[in-house]
Amino acid sequence: MKAVKVSQNVYWVGAVDWSLRDFHGCSTERGTTYNAYVILDEKVVLIDTVKALFYEEFKARLKDALGGRRIDIVISNHSEMDHSGALRQTIADFKPAKVYASALGVQHLKQQLGQDLPAEAIANGATISTGQDSLTFLESKMLHWPDSMVALLNKENILFSNDIFGMHYASGARFEEQERRENWIYEFKKYYANIILPYSKIVSAFLKQMEAAGIKPRIICPDHGLIWQESIPQIIQMYHDFAENKSKKKAVIVYDTMWGSTAKMASAIEDGLAGQGIETRQFFMHIDHRSNVAAELLDAGAIIMGSPVINIEVFPSLGDVGVYLRGLKKQGLLGACFGSYGWSDLALSKVEDLVKGLGAQLVAPVVKSKFAPDEAKLKECFDLGVLAGQKINERFK
Repeated sequence: MKAVKVSQNVYWVGAVDWSLRDFHGCSTERGTTYNAYVILDEKVVLIDTVKALFYEEFKARLKDALGGRRIDIVISNHSEMDHSGALRQTIADFKPAKVYASALGVQHLKQQLGQDLPAEAIANGATISTGQDSLTFLESKMLHWPDSMVALLNKENILFSNDIFGMHYASGARFEEQERRENWIYEFKKYYANIILPYSKIVSAFLKQMEAAGIKPRIICPDHGLIWQESIPQIIQMYHDFAENKSKKKAVIVYDTMWGSTAKMASAIEDGLAGQGIETRQFFMHIDHRSNVAAELLDAGAIIMGSPVINIEVFPSLGDVGVYLRGLKKQGLLGACFGSYGWSDLALSKVEDLVKGLGAQLVAPVVKSKFAPDEAKLKECFDLGVLAGQKINERFK
């Protein structure tokens, strides 16, 4: 296992997890990386470690980079176990003189890895010398844990950004210019939608803090995914847009079906939306994943949800995606609902409750079909799509 040179004095020594398929309920079809970095200055500084399972891969790369030198300082930017899981073993094997984290980071590390862990708190805004260069630390609380911080290598102008600007993306490449943009752009967006979105106000404040401090990094080294060099202005602008809840003329239809009735209704609604020039994404929750719904909802103006009735309840997959999306706190949505039933339509009001629980403004009452929708009912669904499309167009002129 070889380290990868990032700059004159910085090397990537992380691990690639090709097989990861779930992270906090978010699907990770393209795996992920656990990025760690070592700075070889007069002092040797390690930035983060990896998930415990990948310690040997990380250790081999770290030893390759060190070339026999010892580690002086370990920085833990974030205590979550995909970054700190190998920390105790790293300390035992490499015996650094100092281990630093934020004040909350120290608490979390000790609570997870043992109270005897030799970690010390470093203050927000503090700077430590690495020899010819220095590291300055900025707290980034709730991006996405309360202990999170970032580190700026000042002369080299490299930002070790922790989970900010990251994505779940396994690759043999380390830098974004080595991959085609279309290969990573969706995963970058999906990561924000599923991990960072609830903290968008904090993102905006952090970006302003970066600007006020004059931080315009030459390289951004996140803890997941690719290292940024050529696309830095674009990804920062994307974060601004995501945080500002910039949406467009787009609707996301989310449904499940038992005998095909709600599927037919969904298609009729989509036809109505299309006639109004609305970009539409349709998700069948029997096969689609909740986190892909979240990714498409990030820049959407409306969500339309449909369910069959089972045991006087909404279908379980709709409850799952509804609860998941509620936690992500997407703002400013329009909403509509539809569904089919056999014995009782009482549960279809609960579909409305799911949509209203997302903070969405309903454009019409729920459209209900007893058993299979006939031509008149499909026309009602089509008209619901038309109405929703008109409301979207009014809002996003």
